[in-house]
Amino acid sequence: MSEQDKTSQMESEDRTEQAPPDMPEAEDAPEEESVSAAQLEAEQAKAQEYLDGWQRERAELANYKKRMERELSNAGQNARIDFALKILPALDDFDLALQNLPEDLAGHGWVEGIQAVQRKWVKLLAEQGVVEIPAEGQTFDPTLHEAVMQVSSDAHESGQVVAVLRKGYQLDDRVIRATLVQVAE
Repeated sequence: MSEQDKTSQMESEDRTEQAPPDMPEAEDAPEEESVSAAQLEAEQAKAQEYLDGWQRERAELANYKKRMERELSNAGQNARIDFALKILPALDDFDLALQNLPEDLAGHGWVEGIQAVQRKWVKLLAEQGVVEIPAEGQTFDPTLHEAVMQVSSDAHESGQVVAVLRKGYQLDDRVIRATLVQVAE
């Protein structure tokens, strides 16, 4: 026997010795293929289920992020509203004091200082997005105004705001306090 023949005989013996004992024989091969096809289908179904679950979770995460951004934005807006609602009564007091100012104090430096403080409060609110709702001479709008009385007026049309009793304010397009008004009959 030649060296090559001896080497190939030894390799085939090594393969036989290394083969696992539960290796299927040739007649079992068709059964193995059918099991493999069934397993493949089961694994593909499982993979599709995992993919569907992953896609659902991804969509839920995206929705959660949007909801949190919206809630954070609303929280900021609510904080500005709370701030404004706490400041507005003091601003109302400034308005009342200046409306009822005695004539002999009209040009006094102290009064001008009070007016400057009032302007600063209004400016501070405006920086937060809080602005006064225009009312006097406007047509009554129940979403912006709160009518507390009706008065007869020849100078105004019916349904028109005659006088403002308390200023109203809004933040962006949201009314935070309606304007108290008198409306013409």
